Amino acid sequence: MPDTSFPTSIATPATTIDDVINQLNAIVEWSKQNNSRMGYFAALYRKVTIQVKKGIEDDFFDDGPRMERLDVIFANRYIHACYQHQTGKTPTQAWVRAFDETERWWPIVLQHLLMGMNAHINLDLGIAAAETVSPEELPNLKGDFDKINQVLASLVSDIQKELADIWPLLGLLNQHLGSVEKTIINFSMGKARDAAWSFAETLSPLSKEQRQQEIINKDEMIALFSKVISHPGFSVSLIIKIIRLGERGTTRQRIEILE
Repeated sequence: MPDTSFPTSIATPATTIDDVINQLNAIVEWSKQNNSRMGYFAALYRKVTIQVKKGIEDDFFDDGPRMERLDVIFANRYIHACYQHQTGKTPTQAWVRAFDETERWWPIVLQHLLMGMNAHINLDLGIAAAETVSPEELPNLKGDFDKINQVLASLVSDIQKELADIWPLLGLLNQHLGSVEKTIINFSMGKARDAAWSFAETLSPLSKEQRQQEIINKDEMIALFSKVISHPGFSVSLIIKIIRLGERGTTRQRIEILE
């Protein structure tokens, strides 16, 4: 059932990166109050957005205003999907799959994060890049687009520690097996962003109608791939269940760790 207490402040699209952070704050706080697993990805996303803002302020990017425009367009797709889901409307199928998983007990925190990345990076990011600049200007965006990878990579160690706080055995396993989840996250982010850029190049020269059809087709593919994350086969699913039984804390406490 849709939760009518979901913050109405996010119904209006953000226009600045500060608006984005404020709206993500609202989603995170609502998630903590309602013990919603939606807060896992929202907490991570807010952390990334704050780092992007810092990069803009420190002139890390070649074109700060353009990067803020990309960030806002990109974030609005996620925020709008959250609002649609909680008010009884239907977002893209990729987000439907991710949000549906938040209603289930068994997925581990890492799966929730990967489901969010699947929908937001594999689908939304390419769309946002294509909407940020004209087809002629798209190649000039590539440098700053790639710099986002550096921002994400700088946060992976923090995510690794946070996941180990949630599942303490992970820290011990990492000492013997290497940083398993760090490898998974880095691989997922890198591959997803490469695919997102290719998608942006596909969308950019298309007409509005052609672009919309391409997005629908892509959404179906990404939604289908989400099943690999949520149901990765018997052996992996068994390991995931063991991890899930070892995850500590309430949903609210896990969100606070990810913050």
